[in-house]
Amino acid sequence: MMTAAAILNSVLTCPHCGHTKQEVMPTDACQFFYECDHCQALLRPKAGDCCVFCSYGSVKCPPIQMQRGCCGS
Repeated sequence: MMTAAAILNSVLTCPHCGHTKQEVMPTDACQFFYECDHCQALLRPKAGDCCVFCSYGSVKCPPIQMQRGCCGS
């Protein structure tokens, strides 16, 4: 069985203003905070999510994609 590589690019969408921006996700850490370039809102993960990419990104973070759990979970 072949294991696919994780997708590292994700488009974050601000829930406050709808601004979108493509970002490269870290592979070795979770990103708990992200400041929107447009409205300067500080985004934090939703309850039950490990990072802002899992909450507001077009792609879940690499550890979740690889089914490893995230940030020591």
